[in-house]
Parts: sequence; C-alpha cells; structure tokens
Amino acid sequence: MALFLGGIAARGSVALLVEEPFGRFGAMNPTGHAAIYLDRVCAETPVSLRTCHPGELGVVISRYYKVNHYDWVAIPLIPYLYAVEDKSEIPIAVTGQMEADLRDAYRRRFLREIVPDAEGGHAPVGDWIQMVGASYDRRIYGYQVSTTPSQDAELIATYNEAHNHSHFNLLFQNCADFSRKLLNLYFPKAVHRNFLADGGITTPKQISKSFVKYARKHDELELRTFVIPQVPGDIPRSSRVNGVAESLVKSKKYLLPLVFFRPELTAGIIAAYVGNGRFEPPKDARVFRLEEVEELARENPTVPMPDPAAGSR
Repeated sequence: MALFLGGIAARGSVALLVEEPFGRFGAMNPTGHAAIYLDRVCAETPVSLRTCHPGELGVVISRYYKVNHYDWVAIPLIPYLYAVEDKSEIPIAVTGQMEADLRDAYRRRFLREIVPDAEGGHAPVGDWIQMVGASYDRRIYGYQVSTTPSQDAELIATYNEAHNHSHFNLLFQNCADFSRKLLNLYFPKAVHRNFLADGGITTPKQISKSFVKYARKHDELELRTFVIPQVPGDIPRSSRVNGVAESLVKSKKYLLPLVFFRPELTAGIIAAYVGNGRFEPPKDARVFRLEEVEELARENPTVPMPDPAAGSR
C-alpha cells in the first residue's frame, strides 16, 4: 500500500483496511472487519510498536475478541495477509488444511506467548486466526493516505504508553471503533460513526465512508484505494460488506418480519439507508502487489522519528 506513494521522500502512510465477512459469523453479522495498515510503523513485539527498519513493510494493527486480554495486536504485513514470513512462501492457491497449517506454524514460532496452545498442544480456537492469513478467508479493500514522521512517532508513543488491555464490545468497542480512534489520532475528528444508518454502532463501511469524505477535502493526503484479492482455493469466498440498516434492508429474513410487525420502523430504516448508509468499494481500485510495496520500502527508507512532544501538525 505504500506502493502508491510514488516517491514522497521520508513520508509514510496509514491505510484503513475494510475486510469482507466470512464464515458462519459473517453470515449472521455481515459488517466485516476493520484494521489499520501502517507502512512506516513496525512491531517490536505483537503488542509493542517501533519505527520500521530499512526494507521492512510495516504492520497491521487491530482489535480482536479474547486474544489473551490484549486490546490490540500488531502483525507484520506479509504474515497478516498470508501467514508466512517471506513473499516466496505465499501459495498460489490454498486449501482449508493448508491455511490451518500455515497459521499454526506462524503462531508457534511468533505468537505462542499471546496465543498459547490448547489442551494437548493443539492450535486453539478463537479470533486470533483473523490476524494471520487474512487473505485466505476474505477480500480486503484499502483506503490509504499519507502521514508524516511526526504523526507516526506520536502514534507509536501513544500506543506503547497506553495500557493495552481489552476493551472489546461488539456494539460499542469493536474493531471499527478501534480503527476510528486510531485514524482520529492522526487526523482529529476525521472519522465518525453513523447514528442513522447504523444505529450508533461503528461499522467498517461507515468509517470508510467518512474517512474517504475527509480525505477528498484534503488534497495533501493523496487518497489512494486498493484491493487485496482473496487467495484462490477451496475456501469459501467472502461476501460483501454491509452496514446495519443495509443488512436489514437487503435481507428478506430480516426485512419481511419487520415490514409485517413494525412497518413504520421499517420505513425509517429504509430511509436511513437510502439517505445516509450507501457507500460502495471503489470499482477502479488498484490490485495490491507486494513487489511494489517492497520496491518503495527500498527507495523510500525510514528516517529517525522526531520527538512527538515537539508537535506534529
């Protein structure tokens, strides 16, 4: 995703990742997942951040449910997407068993302290699978803007100094809330929830909508969009991301009972979606290519981070 920065010396970027829902939970809750990619911030450990060294590709950070009581976890870009350490190890196609084996191998080598073995030494169940090999399960859309070294330094200091203890709540402290607050640290008041279309719940689709709206008003941020395809294989394909009102409007199993029992409420939900909830991923988004990310990391090496107390904006 730094691939689109095109020669902006010593600058980095922050990208909102909007990830399509998958599996049984995704069928019940089609709002998907939100994460943040930072191309000049890296993981000292999965729960501490630092400036990237030359050639490193950055980190994906997000909030997960019940990952050893941590509020956020940071995973290097390639493992986050493909559950391997090096680009050469990424499979052309993947089966469910391959996915499980790759994830568990990475967990055993790098994440065992925060994702310990289950009874008998087996891989545990849980949301940790979403942070390793995400591209095997779903397609991911990205909305990326430029950042300064001072902004990245402030982010690192803020998250390293704060108490990293879980605040997860599906309705009011979910992954989209985490991404919203992180983006607002970079760009105050840029991103907000939609009380009409989502009933006050923060959703990945809504924060992408408000983030894009903000970025288009600030040309200096140089908004870029991209898509990371789901890796081919026998794993079921992910489904489109929806907001709360959109999910109700587009699903007959929810809409028809609402029309029958609460027609006035249903009319309000439809109006909220039509008026405030519509937003689609960009059809012209560039396809993500790791080779371009690596090339830019070589051409645009990181610089020492300034003291965030000196002011960043």
